[in-house]
Amino acid sequence: MLDKVLIANRGEIALRVYRACRELGIKTVAVHSTADTALKHVLLADETVCIGPPPSQQSYLNMPSIIAAAEVTDAVAIHPGYGFLSENADFAERVEESGFVFIGPRPETIRLMGDKVSAIRTMREAGVPCVPGSDGPLTDNPEENMRLARQLGYPVIIKASGGGGGRGMRVVHSEAALLNAIAITRNEAHSAFGNDQVYMEKFLERPRHVEFQVLADGNGNAVHLGERDCSMQRRHQKVVEEAPAPGITPEERHEMGMRCVEACLRIGYRGAGTFEFLYQDGEFYFIEMNTRVQVEHPVTEMVTGIDIVRCQLAIAAGEPLGLKQEEIEWRGHAIECRINAEDPNTFMPSPGTVTLWHAPGGPGIRVDSHLYSGYPVPPHYDSLIAKLIAHGDSRQSAIARMTTALSEIVVDGIRTNIPLHEEIFQHAAFKTGGTDIHYLEKRLGLK
Repeated sequence: MLDKVLIANRGEIALRVYRACRELGIKTVAVHSTADTALKHVLLADETVCIGPPPSQQSYLNMPSIIAAAEVTDAVAIHPGYGFLSENADFAERVEESGFVFIGPRPETIRLMGDKVSAIRTMREAGVPCVPGSDGPLTDNPEENMRLARQLGYPVIIKASGGGGGRGMRVVHSEAALLNAIAITRNEAHSAFGNDQVYMEKFLERPRHVEFQVLADGNGNAVHLGERDCSMQRRHQKVVEEAPAPGITPEERHEMGMRCVEACLRIGYRGAGTFEFLYQDGEFYFIEMNTRVQVEHPVTEMVTGIDIVRCQLAIAAGEPLGLKQEEIEWRGHAIECRINAEDPNTFMPSPGTVTLWHAPGGPGIRVDSHLYSGYPVPPHYDSLIAKLIAHGDSRQSAIARMTTALSEIVVDGIRTNIPLHEEIFQHAAFKTGGTDIHYLEKRLGLK
């Protein structure tokens, strides 16, 4: 096993990685910005290194500072968590070239799957169903682009090849708006991602967001851990996630899960990853692969009993995947609420000092959070402050436990989106299950 791991992240995921390392007897190095000296994992880690001022570009996205911190502390591996540099192929490459282990896929795999055009092409070749579209980047030929849109049928969606996180995409409902939408998306893509390639897909009007968790060791062994439903979204940002996905049959899980496994073997995938699909009218359509641990990984852990972060560490240490597909079982149902430091009505960030923090408990309740009473939530980063997870024998049991947990949780001193979650869990449509990705925005009057 790895002797010492540098955690190149912050917040709840950094604490999650710290805990997995601690269980395995691995020493930890916490890197942090000057705004994050009070983070829980920073206070607990074996060693800490300040890598820069609060702006992410000068700290958590500063590759030379992170690698230098690994050098001065004699760390042997770097765990990137999610966000920041976790899906940056150049960072993974520099980590490995500097003699450290990158706890994630190989750089070339990240690069392949990070470009949406090459990812879709690879998945098509592997037999994974994809959304009908341009099968490559759009050209500068306006007539050809208009012909393609007519062939697909409006509405269509223009997406940045290097995009992600809901950015770099634009829905087009008419031919009159098409060429302008392509031009605007190209400009946005170049500014945001340094890559102005865009592609076109048929816009599905009422899809669900269903994703499959995979683990692979890069040496011919891979498994899937089933699916999650992440359709409860606001502006392409997930709010509630659950596993298994309501209405997905065991046969569908097996078929799509094994296609994901076969794709992993085809590209020599290493580590934890997630295949994301749109699901409509009984059909799956691949949209992208996330080459990292997901925010919502706890719901899969709760229903399978498999520690995904621990598996990441073992794979990075060169151990063969100690799981067989036939050994994996799914027990009960798990739901996760993302608790954000934001106004529940305007969604504006709400930084400040947490004057009182009380985590709920009881059977089947898990809380992943770096909060404590007196913790100052900084204004510089993502507003996620906690993940509340409920597990039960059935979906109804998980909903009942989550409703109770939401009534017990206390976060004083700042605003949070807990009232939004409490409202969602009273919706008849949510209780029934199977809402599409547009449901929440329509409910909130945002569409």
